[in-house]
Amino acid sequence: MPAEGPRAAKPNPRWLTIIGIGEDGLAGLGDEAKRRIAEAEFIFGGKRHLALVASFAKGKPRPWPVPFDAGMTDVLALAGRNVCVLASGDPFFHGVGATLARKVKPREMNVISAPSAMSLAAARLGWALQDIETISLHGHPIDLIRPLLQPNARILALTSDGFAPAAIARLLAELDFGASRLTVLEALGGPKETLRSARADDFDLQNINPLNVLAIEIDSATQARVLPLTSGLADHLFEHDGQITKREIRAITLSALAPRRGELLWDVGAGSGSIGIEWMLAHPSLRAIAIEADPARAARIAHNAVACGVPGLVIVEGSAPKVLARLETPDAIFIGGGGSDAGVLNAAIRALRAGGRLVANAVTLEMEALLLAQHTKRGGDLTRIGISRASPVGSMQAWRPAMPVTQWSWVKP
Repeated sequence: MPAEGPRAAKPNPRWLTIIGIGEDGLAGLGDEAKRRIAEAEFIFGGKRHLALVASFAKGKPRPWPVPFDAGMTDVLALAGRNVCVLASGDPFFHGVGATLARKVKPREMNVISAPSAMSLAAARLGWALQDIETISLHGHPIDLIRPLLQPNARILALTSDGFAPAAIARLLAELDFGASRLTVLEALGGPKETLRSARADDFDLQNINPLNVLAIEIDSATQARVLPLTSGLADHLFEHDGQITKREIRAITLSALAPRRGELLWDVGAGSGSIGIEWMLAHPSLRAIAIEADPARAARIAHNAVACGVPGLVIVEGSAPKVLARLETPDAIFIGGGGSDAGVLNAAIRALRAGGRLVANAVTLEMEALLLAQHTKRGGDLTRIGISRASPVGSMQAWRPAMPVTQWSWVKP
């Protein structure tokens, strides 16, 4: 959209002011924030924010478009003018400030923050922010909370609406965290601020304000579905038809894949999806694409991803190497099932970025022969993994060896 009205002769070097505003509106703003709102030519914000300053602002109000434009087209079109953006609380805590900072240089912005909803909630409860888990579920699936459900944990969750606390309570009860105490903190910082509490398995709070933070004090039963914080989750935590990288091998494989912040993994021949799922559990910034040719297994991967709290796992149903060509360039690749199929290994090697890691596991002689050939040609590390488990032999116990796994790991030069 073109800029509105004639431009000033000399553009304003700090043309954009971002102001955090709370539920108390103008009453909670300092003199500097009020002055900048009064002087702004254009004021962007949600309808609620604009209403809070309507009696004071002189510039043209510009409500955010629906759907929201993450590209900030309307704001950027006014670069050099005196523009003010209103945001909830701290603009850089899951807020519009972070979105704008990807488009506007820091030297072009003035930022005046208010306390975030999380800060206000912690203050009301007497919780130390550094000792608790915080998560934004605003516009995101509530299943993202699953990895945080640890014994005795305290969690602050920013929700999407007034229905989310009840949905989260049901999820906790289903996972045997029903004794957990939930506190809904509504309209924090404003005249309608309210705190109400209930157990997860007896949650009956009604008419919850859409602007709420949910505080959770975890109380877990012995059988609660707790996702351990290390690699190598128990096999029973995944639905599978036998096509799964077993727990011990999976832990070794994740170690070889060496996930790093913000990276993308291809899990080729994903089976149950366990490798891609555990890759994503290592850090919230990690992404994975599970490639699986079997429709039933692909559906099972989707179920496992939700059950393990990583609903963002991307599932591509199709056969490698055909489907690999249209995927985003990966930082790491794991090849489990189907690695011996024609062209799969070479296609993965070509697709991998320079400096990326490839790990391939073999249990068949055919796949092992391919890995031996690649090791001879390209180097890398070749490892033989043998696992034995105790099992009954008559009235006694004996070691029963699992099929050995040959693992080739390689970094692309």
